[in-house]
Amino acid sequence: MSAVLDSIEASRKDESAMPAQAVAMEPAVLKRSPLAWLGEKATALVKALIPVVLGAVVMTVLWALIAHFIPQIPTPLVTWIEAVRIFSDPFYRNGPNDQGIGWNLLSSLGRVGLGFGLAAVIGIPLGFLIGRFSFLDKMSSPVISLLRPVSPLAWLPLGLLMFKAANPAAIWAIFICSIWPMIINTAVGVQRVPQDYMNVARVLNLSEWKIVTKILFPAVLPYTLTGVRLAIGTAWLVIVAAEMLTGGVGIGFWVWDEWNNLNVTHIIIAIFAIGIVGLLLEQALIALARAVSFGNDIT
Repeated sequence: MSAVLDSIEASRKDESAMPAQAVAMEPAVLKRSPLAWLGEKATALVKALIPVVLGAVVMTVLWALIAHFIPQIPTPLVTWIEAVRIFSDPFYRNGPNDQGIGWNLLSSLGRVGLGFGLAAVIGIPLGFLIGRFSFLDKMSSPVISLLRPVSPLAWLPLGLLMFKAANPAAIWAIFICSIWPMIINTAVGVQRVPQDYMNVARVLNLSEWKIVTKILFPAVLPYTLTGVRLAIGTAWLVIVAAEMLTGGVGIGFWVWDEWNNLNVTHIIIAIFAIGIVGLLLEQALIALARAVSFGNDIT
C-alpha cells in the first residue's frame, strides 16, 4: 500500500515540475537570432517587390515596343535622360512662360489646395446637415442628382464669367468637382449611424452639439475621409485639364505648351510627374484615414 502511495506522490511531483520545464524551454524556443529575423524581413521585402518590379518591366517593354514602331514617341532611355536633366533644376525661372516643372507642380497644387479646402469647409458640414435631417435630404437630393454628373470643365466658363480671371476660374472648377463626394459620403455616414446610438442620446437628453461631436463625428469620420480621398483624386485630374484651357503657370499649361512645341518627351515626363504626385496625395490621405479610423480597415 505504501508503495502505491509513493508512486502516486512521485507522479504528482513530475506533473508539477512539467510547467516549470516548459516555461524554462519557452524562451529558448521563441528566441530567434538577428540573422534569422533579418532573413525573414528580407524575404517579405522581396516578395512585396517582385510584382512591382515585374509590372514596371512589362510597362517599360511595351513602351519600348511602341516607340520602336512609332518613331515620334521617345524611348524609355531617352525619356529617362531628359527627366534627369529637367529635375536637376526644377525651379529655374527665365520668364513668365519659361519656368521649371517644380514651379508648375507647386502652382497646380496651390490651386487644388484652395479649391479643395473651400469644398471641405462647405461640403462636410453640409453633408452632416443633409444626413441628420430628412427634410434637407429630400430637398437637396434632386439638386445633387442633377448637378453631380456635370463635367467639372462645363463649370469653367461660368467661373471665367463670374471672376473675370483664369486663376480663380480654375479654383472654382476644383471646388465644384470636389464638393459632391464630400457631401454624399458624409451624409451617407450620418444616415448609417446605428439608431441605438441616437436612442441613447435621446434618453440622456444630449444637446445637438454633443450628438454631433460625441456620436456622429467619430462614427462618420471614415466615410468623410473616403469622400475626401475621392475628391482629391478628382481635383487633381481636373486641374490639369482646366489649366490647359486657362493657361498660366501650372502643370496642365506646361503639358499643353510642350505639345505646342512638339516636345513629346516632356509630355511623357509630365504624365509621370502628375501620376506620382496624385499617388502621393492618395497615400497620404490613406495614412490619415488609417490613423483616425478607430480600428476600421481602410484601404
